[in-house]
Amino acid sequence: MVSHEDSLQAGIDRAGSPVGLLWKPNPPAWTPPILEPEYTGWRAEQGAWLESVAIADLSYHMWDTFLSGPGALPLLSDLSANNYRDFAYGQAKQFLPVTESGHIVVDGILLREAEDRFVLSGVPPAHSWLQYHADRGDYDVEWTCDPSMEFRPGEVPRLFRFQIQGPRAADLIERAFGGPLPPLKFFHSVPVELGGRRFRALRHGMAGQPGCEFIGDYADHDRVWDALLAAGEPLGLERIGAITYPTSSPTSGWIPCPLPGIYSDPALADYRRTLPLLSFEGQIPLHGTYYSPDVEDYYVTPYDLGYGRFVSFDHEFIGRDALLAAGRQQRRTKVTLVFDAGQLAPEDGGVYTLAINRVERDGELIGTTAVTTFFNPMGVYVGLAVLDSAHATPGSRVEVAWGEHPGPGAAAGVLGEFPRLTATVAPAPYDTYARAQYRTGVRL
Repeated sequence: MVSHEDSLQAGIDRAGSPVGLLWKPNPPAWTPPILEPEYTGWRAEQGAWLESVAIADLSYHMWDTFLSGPGALPLLSDLSANNYRDFAYGQAKQFLPVTESGHIVVDGILLREAEDRFVLSGVPPAHSWLQYHADRGDYDVEWTCDPSMEFRPGEVPRLFRFQIQGPRAADLIERAFGGPLPPLKFFHSVPVELGGRRFRALRHGMAGQPGCEFIGDYADHDRVWDALLAAGEPLGLERIGAITYPTSSPTSGWIPCPLPGIYSDPALADYRRTLPLLSFEGQIPLHGTYYSPDVEDYYVTPYDLGYGRFVSFDHEFIGRDALLAAGRQQRRTKVTLVFDAGQLAPEDGGVYTLAINRVERDGELIGTTAVTTFFNPMGVYVGLAVLDSAHATPGSRVEVAWGEHPGPGAAAGVLGEFPRLTATVAPAPYDTYARAQYRTGVRL
């Protein structure tokens, strides 16, 4: 139970506004816990995704909420814009909960294990939203949550989660399992066994490359991990470190941490009182060269994130009417920005940033960046941005204001002090395999 003084709402009240609470220039770059920063160097680790094969241990930073009971599916349907018809056992979906105003809370991966049993994985806001409505709605449902190790150091998670990706992923898997996995559609899973340990293979991966995610009981973590490492050693398997892991999202097209649309609606004040100030929602830093005192200027819809193809209006859900209107009026498009080479080195600009930077054309604001990384196999910075659709045509030239706005009280003319980096608009995902082949076919 969160005391009023320690709640997100109290933090907003003391700060004077949501942006006053969240604006934090120059925050440290996020990295997953437990992992070493680098194993063989972030450049080599990035290269393995595109050139050979890489393995990532994702057991420690995600949240998992385990949902069961006959009310589980009605609850999920009431909270999200997803289509739950023909949701097969072992299938996953990009979970899309939205607020009454149609803004995304945050997405996650929802896996159906059985008729009335589901697992939601990802960052906390979707979990908080799900748990709040499960507790206050008339649903015959039970849930338990397994938080990230960032919030409970010294403990162990309930699940292990390994991802193997790269052109030689299928070779590694055949070596480990003695043959190929059964045919597997994207976002579908099958039970597998390795060394007497049974777990799940899900066709999915954060880098948008050929490969698979393995999920199982954490008690089997070391045995399965060691078996996969042994199978990959002759193939030049690279371990993905904490610096490298977040850099996968810009080339695969996934925007990892859009600001949850929960901070301003008076009707959500009770919800904000249930969230600790020292939570993901209370501590997520807003920063970059785009500054607005109105937190709603940072909200996005599923359409802005490229999730329109997943939205279904065949059922009633929170935010349905607003999302329907947003789809009809959609004027923004997710794109990749490929920065011109030689403007900035990773030693100066960092390997990875979630800075929300201004994107301009002829000096006018046309959108904002969401995530930017230096991707060594390409030798340039690449980023994901949401732009006015009129300026989202591949090949268009834009400028990105680079730096850190000081926030409230900044001197007039501060925008003119930021250097402008030139970039070219490209499709999202940027990687050709991620864009054209990652979600097709039935084999790795």
